[in-house]
Amino acid sequence: MTKRVAVVLAGCGVFDGSEIHEASAVLVQLSRDGAQAEVFAPNIPQMHVVDHVKGQPTPEQRNVLVESARIARGNIKDLATLDVKGLDALIIPGGFGVAKNLSTWATQGKNCSVAREVEAVLRAFHAAHKPIGLCCISPVLAAKIFPGCEVTVGHDKECEQWPYAKTAEAMKELGCRHINSQVSEVHVDHQNLLVTTSAFMCNAPIHHIHDGVGRMVQEVLRLA
Repeated sequence: MTKRVAVVLAGCGVFDGSEIHEASAVLVQLSRDGAQAEVFAPNIPQMHVVDHVKGQPTPEQRNVLVESARIARGNIKDLATLDVKGLDALIIPGGFGVAKNLSTWATQGKNCSVAREVEAVLRAFHAAHKPIGLCCISPVLAAKIFPGCEVTVGHDKECEQWPYAKTAEAMKELGCRHINSQVSEVHVDHQNLLVTTSAFMCNAPIHHIHDGVGRMVQEVLRLA
């Protein structure tokens, strides 16, 4: 039977939405493994819009669902309509949109809040004992919602290869256990059915990012 996997996006573009290469890697691997992706995004305004050439905010206003539809090729649904009963797993790619639109991690760190609909979906899959895949920055959502969970965002010591390692320290302060890993590796929290990988938290060649995201998807499908 074909496994149906919800993929939740946070916009379109690394600095203000979903990281496009990560989202694409998820969708490609799901297709390769014969699973059906059901793409969702919250119908809310973005926190802000970033000019990806200049790396700076602009005065524009954009909608998370509308922007996410660019990645989904228009085949997308409002997150408010997601029904966990008809789905086998959940995957949330990374990108700053996770920390800006799906939560307030970008501005509040460990003291952040998670968007109501996003938290409800994560709790629904968790309560139904269905696996959740998270990559790049998106494991912070699990760290905030599921105290004591095990996740990875790569390494916890900042260096040129791991420029965002302070994220791991903040997650530890929330009570979760951070597992150091390489970019092509995943960590599985079997108790909480969480599968995480670091993706672009690491300065690595893009094919290594794809390898790690692909393994995350495969592990999620194995658990589903």
